[in-house]
Amino acid sequence: MAPSSASSTWVALLRGVNLASRNRVPMAGLRELYEELGCEDVKTYIASGNVVFRRGKADREALARELQRATKERFGVDARVALRTPAELARVVRAHPFGKDTSRSFVSFLLEKPEAARVRALAREDLAPEEVKVVGANAYLRYPVGLARAQLTGARLERKLGVAGTVRNWRTVARLAEMAADR
Repeated sequence: MAPSSASSTWVALLRGVNLASRNRVPMAGLRELYEELGCEDVKTYIASGNVVFRRGKADREALARELQRATKERFGVDARVALRTPAELARVVRAHPFGKDTSRSFVSFLLEKPEAARVRALAREDLAPEEVKVVGANAYLRYPVGLARAQLTGARLERKLGVAGTVRNWRTVARLAEMAADR
């Protein structure tokens, strides 16, 4: 299907899919579902629930709810969806706060912007050697000893900020930004 001129490009980041043997969502099936929902030029990236697509103008929150509902109906997985535009992803990549080495960097794409007081409280915590910087609805994370031994897990970050999110490693973030920019 040729993209319509009124389409916008979106990147959907599904929360909590394909974790070990839980919440299985096949990427081929997810692409098919998005196409059935009127999305165009649908591409997935790796099996962790990353979808780049074009869709007619839509309200972000309504589109996220529609994608979540459809995923639950089709696959039985209630995966909340963080949506980002190509410009937003490009800003995330440009604003990497931890220097040139991105090998231990991750981003938690938050489902909404956290309250400023919660962000300030998190910034005051001693998490060394880990680092976190919240910018808008994104939390940059640096795990110098690896994610497996992290004290600031995704679940703990969500509790501290009072907002759910979905974490991606830097390689995935950069690749999704490239894919979105190519649309």
